[in-house]
Amino acid sequence: MKVQESRENYLETILVLKNRNGYVRSVDIARELNFSKPSVSRAMGVLKASGCITMEENGLISLTDKGRAIAENVYARHRLLSAFFTSIGVTPAVAAEDACRVEHVISEETFDCLHQYMKERGIPTE
Repeated sequence: MKVQESRENYLETILVLKNRNGYVRSVDIARELNFSKPSVSRAMGVLKASGCITMEENGLISLTDKGRAIAENVYARHRLLSAFFTSIGVTPAVAAEDACRVEHVISEETFDCLHQYMKERGIPTE
């Protein structure tokens, strides 16, 4: 996994967990991604140093404005791609897996055109 893809996956996971649970801890991320706690701990250090997250003394993790912007962008791509794939007959589980891979490499131009295509045809994006 490329560094940017890894960073995007962590930030997206933090966003999803925060929306789902109201809080995020490293252990929650490890469970969600099925990663080891030391791996997640190292990644959180990198994300903190890059200004994407903050970590409180009690272990709660929050996205900074910078981290939230990245996470929301990736999550929007994920939702749109999943919706498109299911609209053409891909099963939801496979659509979600494929969207997770494609969301990191799709260009803004292609994403924007796909979004417009779906909008014009009334295909729900969520």
